[in-house]
Amino acid sequence: MYLQSFSLLLLFVTCLCTSDVDVKTEEDVGVKYANRCEVCKILATELQNRLEETGKVHDIIEIGYSLDDVRPKKKTKYQKSELRLIESLEGVCDKILEYNIHKERQDSTRFAKGMSQTFKTLHGLVDKGVKVDLGIPFELWDKPSAEITHMKSQCESLLEENESAVEDWYWNHQGDADLKIHLCTKHALQGTDDSCLYEVLTDSKDKGERADKSEL
Repeated sequence: MYLQSFSLLLLFVTCLCTSDVDVKTEEDVGVKYANRCEVCKILATELQNRLEETGKVHDIIEIGYSLDDVRPKKKTKYQKSELRLIESLEGVCDKILEYNIHKERQDSTRFAKGMSQTFKTLHGLVDKGVKVDLGIPFELWDKPSAEITHMKSQCESLLEENESAVEDWYWNHQGDADLKIHLCTKHALQGTDDSCLYEVLTDSKDKGERADKSEL
């Protein structure tokens, strides 16, 4: 009986210890996923870019269905059509895969397109013949990181949850409201912290990045 009780106690302690080992925070594994504000900021930025690209098209399109050739279809400007909105939204979250993590930055600007200063430096060292071991194969250096692929999924979920807000802005507020404010501040974030929307890469940060580069 005593041995049986001791065995159960030992098993319980072992389970507790195993659970503690298995539970790791993002920081433990070197990953810091985007928060909701950061996801919304990039979604709004990419959607705005897509709309600006499609807004340059001045075509007249025909919409509606006709059972015969006598009745003409309705014509409308592509710039003000549902088709433009659909095409702009299609695959917009895929654009996030063009982003990289710039770990030398601490705010939302750590998510940006282009190679980070750190990786530019590391690539430069490799080009000079210096052996650099990051614990991952060299051919994977420039692949989307865990943070980026996860952000793509976050973007898709956020867009699905707030599709009606995007449509409302497209049809009713394009001319008088910033998309980031309408989508993020007024809807997706619902009164929570939206300070990341106003973070931009400044000259002082650029200088800081150059300093980081010289220290490597």
